[in-house]
Amino acid sequence: MTGRRRLVELSHVISDGMTTLPGWPAPRITEWLTREASRAKYAPGTEFQVGRIDMIANTGTYLDTPAHRWAGGADLTGVPLDRLADLPGIVVRVPAGTRAVDRPLLAGHEVTGRAVLLDTGWSAHFGTDRYASSDAPYLTGDGAAWLVEAGATLVGIDSINIDDMGPAARGERPAHSALLAAGIPIVEHLTALDALPATGFRFTAAPPRVAGMGTFPVRAFAVLDA
Repeated sequence: MTGRRRLVELSHVISDGMTTLPGWPAPRITEWLTREASRAKYAPGTEFQVGRIDMIANTGTYLDTPAHRWAGGADLTGVPLDRLADLPGIVVRVPAGTRAVDRPLLAGHEVTGRAVLLDTGWSAHFGTDRYASSDAPYLTGDGAAWLVEAGATLVGIDSINIDDMGPAARGERPAHSALLAAGIPIVEHLTALDALPATGFRFTAAPPRVAGMGTFPVRAFAVLDA
């Protein structure tokens, strides 16, 4: 609690050896400088620790920029802060058992200028074999096209991928393609969306400004009026 505001954490913890996407490299978290080793470098009683992490960019809860999908698209340095931080947010509750989030499910919501967060409940399976199963929820290409037409600023989901990863999809990624072509950033692997109201909050998911990279982990969170 900060004053009259409440902060809600929406990111998964990144830990050594964790699985985000099955078959993709896990992060390795070590120490570059230990407290013990640092004592030889500083005055008596003064010590520091410097950690090191080796990971792929698609780890934990992360942001996709246009450069992730499109050559020449904006990378982490090119997406403006007004598409990543302090955005008015809306949560779309996806009915239990629904895989395909499509245009009819979205069309009743006011999404213009907002961060649209798809609450599928799938984050409950994060870190388990079920998380990557073929019945994971996703946004359809037509649903993504509607969000582009309606003027969404950012789109997030608490599932393994905003696109269908099942065998019938044949590796196609229509939601990524449509949203990122329109300059709409994507946040994947969100969690705790059930802790948010449908509206009345501000959303932030800002990565560091790393040149030449299209994806990177974020500290995603919402700010609610108390």
